[in-house]
Amino acid sequence: MTDLLDLTGKTALVTGASSGLGRHFAQVLARHGARVAVAARRSERLEALCAEIEGQGGRAMPVKLDVRDPESVAHAVASAETELGAISVLVNNAGVAPSGPALETAPEQWDQVLDTNLRGAWLVAQETARHMARLGHGGSIVNIASILGLRGASQVPAYCAAKAGLINLTRALAGELARHEIRVNALCPGYIVTDLNRAFLESKAGESLKKRIPQRRFGLPQDLDGTLLLLASDASRYMTGAVLAVDGGQSATL
Repeated sequence: MTDLLDLTGKTALVTGASSGLGRHFAQVLARHGARVAVAARRSERLEALCAEIEGQGGRAMPVKLDVRDPESVAHAVASAETELGAISVLVNNAGVAPSGPALETAPEQWDQVLDTNLRGAWLVAQETARHMARLGHGGSIVNIASILGLRGASQVPAYCAAKAGLINLTRALAGELARHEIRVNALCPGYIVTDLNRAFLESKAGESLKKRIPQRRFGLPQDLDGTLLLLASDASRYMTGAVLAVDGGQSATL
């Protein structure tokens, strides 16, 4: 019986792969057979990740990438293709999430978030889709959005705006790129425990937040594995433009 989640023989590009969910996503794809180009601005962390993946029998290469720079994006996509083969999967994960009151958010901070989380995602998706269309093999683009793109939250106005934009960009690209056999879907995590947010989620404010999640717990990175593999693989070959929340039921009860 064919394993629809098997990614053997496919090349994946993962942005924001130096830490957090991006690092985890790269490991998951590699364990399921993909050759993985791991991309981020902090190249020293990428070397360690590649060594770990290859130590487990996988294939990986580091790619220095600033998603805000079109030349950097074009170089990253070309490098991944040259070293690992035609890109079949993009996990568009790079992002930043500074917090602070809306009335105190400086224009520079707003621009930083929108440039990285929305414009950067667009640049990488566009360049990767050009690559897929040129080679004629199609592929899957998985945009990592957030449930905060489906609802509002205080203290992160730019992040909410960028992720909402990414969700609708996903739909727009899905309709236009389907003719090239390119699928574009969005994965919207809820509150997932990583090193970046662990202190907050374990605080009193975090405990209060947890009570508003129907499953009464925060997610773990591995709770996203099934959805990631679904969207990256041929198991979702008739899905495009989908927006999937993985959040313990939080968005369903708002």
